[in-house]
Amino acid sequence: MKAIIYKSTGSWYLCKAADGKFWNGRMKGKFKIDKEITSTNPIAVGDHVTIALENDSENSVMITAIEKRKNYLVRTSPHNKNQKHIVASNLDQSILIATIKDPRTSTGFIDRFLVSCEVYHLKAIVVFNKADMMDEEDMKYFAYLKNIYTQIGYDIYLVSAEKNEGIDTLQHIMHHKVSLLTGHSGVGKSTLINSILPEQSLYTQEVSDWSGKGMHTTTFAQMYDLPDGGQIIDTPGIRELGIVNVSRAELSGYFPEIKKELVKCKYNNCSHFNEPGCAVKEAVAQGIISEERYVNYAKIYETIEEKWK
Repeated sequence: MKAIIYKSTGSWYLCKAADGKFWNGRMKGKFKIDKEITSTNPIAVGDHVTIALENDSENSVMITAIEKRKNYLVRTSPHNKNQKHIVASNLDQSILIATIKDPRTSTGFIDRFLVSCEVYHLKAIVVFNKADMMDEEDMKYFAYLKNIYTQIGYDIYLVSAEKNEGIDTLQHIMHHKVSLLTGHSGVGKSTLINSILPEQSLYTQEVSDWSGKGMHTTTFAQMYDLPDGGQIIDTPGIRELGIVNVSRAELSGYFPEIKKELVKCKYNNCSHFNEPGCAVKEAVAQGIISEERYVNYAKIYETIEEKWK
């Protein structure tokens, strides 16, 4: 049978078959899913798999094969910064839930998210929640950020999950799409999901009954069906978003506005810091490239270790 992974504990998986039935699944042996990536989780939420009934079992299956992934989003493992963790696979878009206050989402975190999406060719959307808590100064800051990001091609939205404002727009952009939702803890992501999903559509079976002790459910995502078509993948709150599989030389290519200017640099290997004839630095000086975005580029550049070449 063909199925899609809806939830994972790292050893046991919630699988939805083509007929809509959910199964508790486990992986057959230890097989590597993709030779191009080694990760802490060989099977991820969103994976399309083949399942087979286990002997003498009415509710559990064996995952025997996995289809080639259309795409995936990777972060550094929460347990080991030297390892990679697949957040989810086969996505249509990735949505960052951010806030201007309580807590404030930094542009550094936003830009790391956007770079990660650019690396894996994912459409990126930023949704600012808690509009109901914003005063006049907060609204001015939101307008400032929206101007920066919309000018370089990103979609930015402002909603209030608490007041149910802007939810219709979110439902529209998620319609018939597989959307990953992520963000810091405390940005109201759960409230937002609850306002999008009628309670009866949630699949609430607990994984603990399947696999016993030793679970680490907080590090894994979960998929839910949208009532009018499409799925959303909820992820645990992320403190940091490490950039993986990107070298320092490649980084500028994942900032669209920097990529546009770097072809004008005097040197092909320009890092856009101290080299003469740097078109990127000139564009920053002229206000063509946001100074804040350039500073974040520099900060990310410094954190990249060349082992990712």
